[in-house]
Parts: sequence; C-alpha cells; structure tokens
Amino acid sequence: MMLRLLRWLLLPLSLIYGLGILLRYAAYRFGIFRSYSFDLPVIVVGNLAVGGAGKSPMTAYLIRLLKDEFPLAVLSRGYGRKSKGFRLVAPDDLVMLSGDEPLQFKRRFPDQTIAVCESRVEGIRKLAPDHELIVLDDAYQHLSLKPSFQILLFDFASLNKIDFLLPAGNLREPIWAKNRADILVISKSPKGLSSTEKLQIRKKLQPKAHQALFFSFLKYGDLVSIDGTSTRKLDSLNQQTQLFLLSGIANPEPMLQELSKYTRFVQHHDYPDHHLFTQKNILKLAAAFGQLSAADKLIITTEKDAQRLRLPELKKLVSSLPIFVLPVEADFEEPDKEDFEHLLKQHVREHSKNH
Repeated sequence: MMLRLLRWLLLPLSLIYGLGILLRYAAYRFGIFRSYSFDLPVIVVGNLAVGGAGKSPMTAYLIRLLKDEFPLAVLSRGYGRKSKGFRLVAPDDLVMLSGDEPLQFKRRFPDQTIAVCESRVEGIRKLAPDHELIVLDDAYQHLSLKPSFQILLFDFASLNKIDFLLPAGNLREPIWAKNRADILVISKSPKGLSSTEKLQIRKKLQPKAHQALFFSFLKYGDLVSIDGTSTRKLDSLNQQTQLFLLSGIANPEPMLQELSKYTRFVQHHDYPDHHLFTQKNILKLAAAFGQLSAADKLIITTEKDAQRLRLPELKKLVSSLPIFVLPVEADFEEPDKEDFEHLLKQHVREHSKNH
C-alpha cells in the first residue's frame, strides 16, 4: 500500500522525466545531438524497463548462434566497474575492472572478444576494424548510436502490469519507443503458450508491420560447483533437499519458481542487482546454512552473482561452502526458433562488410 502511494506521489517527477525524454528525442531528430552509424552489422539487445528482462541470456544466445560464422565482439557498459574508458575483458579480471555481466560472457565464451566502454560509439570504433559484427548488451536507449538491428525484450510476467516512467514506475522510455525495434521478444514465457494466448499478447503490443514477434523461455542447466570441479543434475534435487539461494539480480523470481519445482525448502538471501557481496553477507549465509541438519543441503547462485563471489577477500569463505551455480539460457520453441535465427543470420550476411 505504501509503495503504491509513493508511486503516485512520484508521478509529477515522472512527468518531468518524460518531458526530458521528449526533448532528447527532438535534439537527435533535429541534429542538435548526432547519431552515428557503422558499415558493419550492429545488433542491440535491450528493453524499456529497468533490469530483469533477460538481456544477458539473449545476448549469450546471439553469441552461440553467430560466433562460428562471423568474427564478433560483444560490447557492454560494464555496470558497476571502477575502471574507465574502453577495456577488453580478460577471463581473470575482477568485477571491479569489467563488471559482472561482461565477465560472465567472457568466462562462458573465452575465445570471443568481450569489451566494455561507457561510450558505445567509441567502443564500436575500436572494435570494428577486427570484427564483422558487434552485439551490444543493454543499449536500446543510446540514441547516439544508429544500430543496424534492434531486439527489444518484454518480460512475460510484466505484460499485464500498469507501469509508469521513472521514478514512479520502471520504464526508461514510453511504451511507444518499442516502434524503433526490428524484433520484439516476449522473454521468460511459459513453454507451450497457446495460439490464443499469443494472439492476445500480439493485440496488446500491436507490433508494426516491419516487426516480428517471438516468444522465448528460460532453460536451466545442471548445477556446477563455483570452482568448476563438480556437477550435479538439477533433477537430483528432491523434497528432502534444503536449498539456499544467494542472488543479487534484478528479478530472481523465475529461478525461485524453477527451484520450487524440486523442493519446498528454499531460503532466499536476496540482495540488490549488481550487489558486491561482503564477508558479512557470506558469514550470514554460512551461519544460516550451518543451523540446518539436513543430509542434503546446498547453496545455489546465478552465473552473474558467481562473478562477484570470486573476489579475493571472499575466496576462503566461499570455498568452505557447497556453492553451486545454476546456468540459464534463453531458447525458443519451433517455429519461432528457426524463424528468429534465420532473420538474424540473414541480416548479418546482408550487412556484413564481406558480403
């Protein structure tokens, strides 16, 4: 109730924020600010709301799809890093140098170029000479860039929620900003959505004639120990298993729902998105973990959080606990999968410098 009241009280600020957005649009439209385009495919993955739409799994999907056919680079801002300017991410970086998501990409795809830069335009300029394709994670609002292709994500669970612009709501842009996108993807959808349900969503979003609409879902893999030395089948969890979920991500709800399929006991240690874990956080987790006498108990975290748990000051504490990473990927059901991949590959081939 208090949160709802606070949102209404913040509405005047959202109106001011919206006016600022309109002025910014006008500045780019009339050439006061300049937008830059490039002579190679530049694919943007983004969303309109703050966090939690599944941009990282979708970016990883694009890497897997395109990396064997095109020399590609992934460019991100590197949220939360202490370094400045352009930087190539190395597998042994700390999150303070590269940010958690770029480091996650680099450790999952060590042979691919992963870079961070506050200025996406400057980052592309540095990467373009040695690559045929640039994928940008979370850059939909960067109007200084004219990408060749834009993928806009909508979280399935949020489709029927009434939302406002920041700060009263979570929207970074008005809903009609979706018209800039080439593809709309309903992320984190339940598998097996009926044609009727998909049609209802299509009517709600009203995609333009040039916009394809797809439905993706999250696919979870088997558990991997945080040191990478052991694995455990996800379906080995059962009602006797006691789980502790440690997360610092925007929307942990899908993971909680997945884990609840296997056991009723999930104790969630929840922190804000990109939270830098401290020794105090891990000691609190260890104390709660030690109080339970279950024969089968373990701690689960996300790939993104695992990057922040590998800080030197946490190493001793983390290594003393049975912490497992639960991998997650974006995927599509047919015929969406074939159509989505065909559109992406066709676009890159047509816009490649070597076409």
